[in-house]
Amino acid sequence: MKKYLKKPYILLVFIGLGIFVAIFMVKERLVPEHIDAEMPSKRVDVIEAKLIPFRTRVVAFGNVEPTVTLNTLAEVSGKISYMHPDLNQGNTITAGTVVVRIDPEDYEVVLKQTAADLAGNQSSLKQLEVEQQTTRRSLQLAKENLEVGEKELERIRTIWDRKLIARSTLDAEEQKVIQLRQQVSDLQGQLNTYASRKESILAQTTRTEEQMRGQKTTLGRTEIILPFTARISEVSIEKDQFVSIGSTLFEAQDINGVEINAQLPIMHMRSLVSHLEGKPFDSPAMGITKEVLGRLNLKARVKLVGNLPDAIWDAEVLRISESIDPIRRTLGIVVGVDRPYEKVIPGRRPPLLKGAYTAVEFFAPIREAMVIPRKAIHHGRVYSVGEDQRLQIKPVEIQQQQGDLAVISSGLAEGDQIIISDLVPVIEGMPLLPIVATEYEAELINRASGTE
Repeated sequence: MKKYLKKPYILLVFIGLGIFVAIFMVKERLVPEHIDAEMPSKRVDVIEAKLIPFRTRVVAFGNVEPTVTLNTLAEVSGKISYMHPDLNQGNTITAGTVVVRIDPEDYEVVLKQTAADLAGNQSSLKQLEVEQQTTRRSLQLAKENLEVGEKELERIRTIWDRKLIARSTLDAEEQKVIQLRQQVSDLQGQLNTYASRKESILAQTTRTEEQMRGQKTTLGRTEIILPFTARISEVSIEKDQFVSIGSTLFEAQDINGVEINAQLPIMHMRSLVSHLEGKPFDSPAMGITKEVLGRLNLKARVKLVGNLPDAIWDAEVLRISESIDPIRRTLGIVVGVDRPYEKVIPGRRPPLLKGAYTAVEFFAPIREAMVIPRKAIHHGRVYSVGEDQRLQIKPVEIQQQQGDLAVISSGLAEGDQIIISDLVPVIEGMPLLPIVATEYEAELINRASGTE
């Protein structure tokens, strides 16, 4: 290198050669071609926004309770002389069956005594009626004798006035008439007493009949008969045990119906009555009546909590609680289920037993609403296909959400194409290739109307 530096003309040659190569490369390089590039259209699944039948559905939870619980108490005292063989916890006994009998002997004796007293009163009444008839006939005869005697006395007086008989004969006839008058008076007085005597006997008879009726009722209370087909939940007595009035005998539950007090969060109540929005009505002074329930027109369905798809019962909304639970902020809605012990499938559909934990689905009447899947909403916005099939982002207002569905109150118009598939990246105005998801639309309509 030092050798080349000692010869400057050689260095100049190398520098000139380098400049020449650089100029040649600049002149010969290719100029980049400018092409207007278009983003490829993004394939998306869409559904058409439109009003479809929608049924609000909310779920509440509660425990099963029997509609009627019979807490049987002893109405008479005595020894338990009979117990039905099936009177044990868990057994079912049909209506009209005698399940318990308290020894009736003492009550039967008292009833027989009262019956004898009643028969005596009735016999005395019949005897009094016979005596009354006899006295009435005797009085009639006495009056006839008095009439004859008075005529005879008048005849004797006429003869006495003519001085044809002695005074003693007139006196004797007058004495006879006085006796006849006394006899008539006595019989009349005796006849007058029959009315009060009859009233006294009738009063005694009535009192005895009432006593007898009460004693028959008491005797009937020695037998306990089930008024309905029931499942025995508790037994508190044993055979030959002495029980006093008011003692607990057993507890039975009506198997023909159960009730569930389902606790519904207050926040869900608004959506359940949304079909009445804008339809005010006067609040009744006596609380929520059947008329109000009729306007709500709610339907209900009961499911056992757990993996039991066949354990479903139709239910009727019976009443709504008068107050809100201040701790849980829930409102109780009571539903009833008829015949909860029918159509039992072991392991799949057990009966609705007392205390069972259930989910109660409430359904409002069907109404028209703008319903879209929740997955189509992105932070309060919906992606739709706008003009020239380009992405348009629309803000929407959600009226209510139900599962994977959302009811839109504003922001969408009928006919808008709503994107339901994932879209990455999201650039407003980007070209789209929409594909109508026909099957998904049909499925959405089924879910919204509650017919899934």
